[in-house]
Amino acid sequence: MHKSLMPVALAGLVGLAEAAVVVKPVPYQIDGEAFEGLLIYDDAVKTPRPGLMMVPDWLGVTENSAKQAELIAADQYVVFMADMYGKAVRPSNAEEAGAAAGALRGDRALMRKRAQAAVEVLKAQAPQVALDAGKLGAIGFCFGGGAVLELARSGADLQGFVSFHGNLDTPNPADAQNIKAPVLVLHGADDPSVPPKQVEDFIAEMKAAHTDWQLISYGGAVHSFTNPQANVPGRNDYHPRVAARAYKAMNQLFDEVFAAQ
Repeated sequence: MHKSLMPVALAGLVGLAEAAVVVKPVPYQIDGEAFEGLLIYDDAVKTPRPGLMMVPDWLGVTENSAKQAELIAADQYVVFMADMYGKAVRPSNAEEAGAAAGALRGDRALMRKRAQAAVEVLKAQAPQVALDAGKLGAIGFCFGGGAVLELARSGADLQGFVSFHGNLDTPNPADAQNIKAPVLVLHGADDPSVPPKQVEDFIAEMKAAHTDWQLISYGGAVHSFTNPQANVPGRNDYHPRVAARAYKAMNQLFDEVFAAQ
């Protein structure tokens, strides 16, 4: 565990383990195309624990997102970070990330398919790690938050879905009727990337579908509030206090839904 790089506010609430967390590349294929995600877990824990499929922000599989996944995993979860773009696509800047993320945002069926494929890869890890494959959820950040909501709208058979400062729009709001498990949206109230109209439309979508949902809007927070590297005030900015509250809310939801299994 890279303790020197660990945001203090997150450490106390995510439940950091003292033992080293394993970060293991996992290659897989979708329709013959090569992908490579990361499996993150504490190998000192021998009791099967819940699994989370994580979709990172628009930069995809990076060292920064791996550190974030380590904090989340701790000794509580087995985390599989999805590769949404393919092994050959590793954005190095905002322009490249925008192009890669935009291609999937323009094809929600493909976005859902790749997210579900990552869920299946996570399930397949059960023989190798102490994973309880009957207790699975999905989380996502920024672009990844929107991808996780699309996964929920697809009717994915998971126990919970959590979006951190993610996009809330969808081309097919009626698909929310397919949602099978609680949805938690952790939103920066001042996020310019997710304007009030998008939030209002999402609330209307959830109400119309009569699904189990929560939206927590954090005052003073903008986009990327969980990302320690975000430093564009008013647009993309790390907010450690809000990040800690958001991770605590995530853990509370998963504690609830996994206890019911």
